[in-house]
Amino acid sequence: MFTILLVEDDAVLRGGLTELFTREGYGVVTAGCVREARERLSGSVQLIVLDVSLPDGDGVSLCRQWRGAGITVPILFLTARDEELDVVRGLDGGGNDYVTKPFRMMELLSRIRALLRGSGGQTPALLCRSGIEVDQARMQVRRDGETLPLTLTEYRILLTLMRHGGIVPRALLLEALWDVDSRFIDDNTLSVHVSRLREKIGAERIRTVRGVGYQWAD
Repeated sequence: MFTILLVEDDAVLRGGLTELFTREGYGVVTAGCVREARERLSGSVQLIVLDVSLPDGDGVSLCRQWRGAGITVPILFLTARDEELDVVRGLDGGGNDYVTKPFRMMELLSRIRALLRGSGGQTPALLCRSGIEVDQARMQVRRDGETLPLTLTEYRILLTLMRHGGIVPRALLLEALWDVDSRFIDDNTLSVHVSRLREKIGAERIRTVRGVGYQWAD
């Protein structure tokens, strides 16, 4: 399990991100200020998600201090500061990536996975649940050893449901697909894709939660 140090002073956002990261299989250590971040950074942390504006200091200055001390853990800035100079300051200050608020959850998770891969960490290449096997390296899906001809949209829906395990809101699925198909803008279209996916993998594997979304059924 990879561990993320999340440094965010907004308690609501910190709680939401902690839930998201935990659901994705990461360990999470949280801090609400510079002082706590310094105390809670340890050798078990593989990635830092760091806000810039903190109540007792500046995230970029903290990043510079860590880099000066020889700490090489990847740092992803997550901040509302979106001016070009802010981005340049963050990256020049030792950050590996810079994401501005508001952000897309699936994009944030993708950037985290990319940073972990670049630092030697790897996400599981093979995901297996309920007789369905997803080879994420090759983007192939197999059922009982047989490769299924999924579209890219169907593949992304399947992967999102299998990774989360719990109830996935329709809005989150739509967000996960925003960069897959520019025509994918309609909630009704999601229902059509889920229906087609069910035909290929077995209807019993995707449970509908009325008024909310869908859930992978083990």
